[in-house]
Amino acid sequence: MAAMTEPKLISGNANRTLANSIARRMSMHRGMQVGLVDARVERFNDQEIFVEVFENVRGEDMYVIQPTSNPANDNLMELLIIADALRRSSADRITAVIPYFGYARQDRRAKARTPISAKLVANLLTEAGIDRVLTLDLHAAQIQGFFDIPVDNLYASPIFALDIEHHFKDKMDDLMIVSPDVGGVARARELAKRINAPLSIVDKRREKAGEVAGMTVIGNVEGKKCIIVDDICDTAGTLCKAAEVLMENGATEVHSYITHGVLSGPAVERVSKSVMKSLVITDSIEPTEAVKNCPNIRIVPTAPMFAQAILNIWHGTSVSSLFETETLVPIYEGLYQRG
Repeated sequence: MAAMTEPKLISGNANRTLANSIARRMSMHRGMQVGLVDARVERFNDQEIFVEVFENVRGEDMYVIQPTSNPANDNLMELLIIADALRRSSADRITAVIPYFGYARQDRRAKARTPISAKLVANLLTEAGIDRVLTLDLHAAQIQGFFDIPVDNLYASPIFALDIEHHFKDKMDDLMIVSPDVGGVARARELAKRINAPLSIVDKRREKAGEVAGMTVIGNVEGKKCIIVDDICDTAGTLCKAAEVLMENGATEVHSYITHGVLSGPAVERVSKSVMKSLVITDSIEPTEAVKNCPNIRIVPTAPMFAQAILNIWHGTSVSSLFETETLVPIYEGLYQRG
């Protein structure tokens, strides 16, 4: 049964652009103005975070839009403190909309005497009073099991499939989907199935974190337009090296589709000088000016999908319906024409 109150959105400072875009999309769907709840999220001189909500939220269904991207600790604390402010203001339900879930790469103990930070973050979110989490392309699906509250994990692959079909519509037979490592095969296979393309793997060997010793291509990429698929691009070292290896193995072009463009340090410069023709990312993380101005980086919007997911949660209807192409095409309103 549909809720009687309207869904209310509130945003931290991590990605106000995306939060405003989600509000605009929800306004279109609802046929009425949906804005962000008036609040201030600021810092004292010693960098303590302070939150004040200026509107009544008693009994409301609240959605806090806040990726925990760089600076991860500040943005995480903002999310926790906003949730605490809403809980103490008697909000009925608090859903954390986390387009990029920071600390997700620390999802297991890879070595002795190391933390499982993703589990710790899950505990913090729950203890802060959050009732539900909505996120996009978790680094590892099992992180959903770290929570004792419902977690809806959206996927970028349906949007990427639409984008690929739109930009490569006359070249679909030449495409090859590539996983940049063995661990990402399931993600790459999902996209390959959606566009009916073959799959290849780049097997990488690391000497130490952040440094790749060698790469081997598993599969024949000769004469193919290769599309590398992954969830996170951080310093872009592995991505650019994989593109070089693919070209050396006979690929005619290399493109990349990465959900979360962390793009820290030398990443943008590396991408701009890379043999990759294009890097496509989502706006789950607020892009810097350098990212926006890079000629071979393109950003696809996630606001239509997040807006619909929030409305589905509010209505109590299926969120997994957004995994289907037929559901996404009308949501993206002609941005991607099929056929």
